[in-house]
Amino acid sequence: MYSILSSFAQALARWMAYAGGAVLLIVVGLTCISIAGRALLPFNLGVGPIKGIYDITEIGMAAAVFAFLPWCQVQRGHAAVDLFEPVFPPLLNRLLDLLFDGAMFAVALVVTYRMYLGMADKMRYGETTQIAQIPVWYGYAASLVGAAAFVLVAAFCVIRAARALVRGKADGAHV
Repeated sequence: MYSILSSFAQALARWMAYAGGAVLLIVVGLTCISIAGRALLPFNLGVGPIKGIYDITEIGMAAAVFAFLPWCQVQRGHAAVDLFEPVFPPLLNRLLDLLFDGAMFAVALVVTYRMYLGMADKMRYGETTQIAQIPVWYGYAASLVGAAAFVLVAAFCVIRAARALVRGKADGAHV
């Protein structure tokens, strides 16, 4: 059962990171097209800048950041102060891993819940972006996908750390 959960968490995190990378590439491409369009406008070449590129960039960046969180979590890539890790006994390090993974799971749950509430609020009031008039909840919804994946991966990381604590070895907790 653990190997199935591990494979699922790894695959989910990897594919969310790929999706975040694809979103970033699209945003970069659109930004380049918009800049080129703006630069060529005085010469009557091109279509001009893309209307609402700032709105598109803002939504895309938020979605990408949330898409990268599951990969960062499963790879233990979040900022950590492990100055004392070499001098702590392995049991204490595994206990701290469990504690920190549990805290990150709690943070992921709160952030995802609050993101959902924010999205519902933006939907209810019909708020749109200033320039392109894109419904703001689209950005929340795109980010919510990554946040939900973050919760699932963080839950797996708690299981992984608990298993390492019980088994008495790192068990892939430190990559």
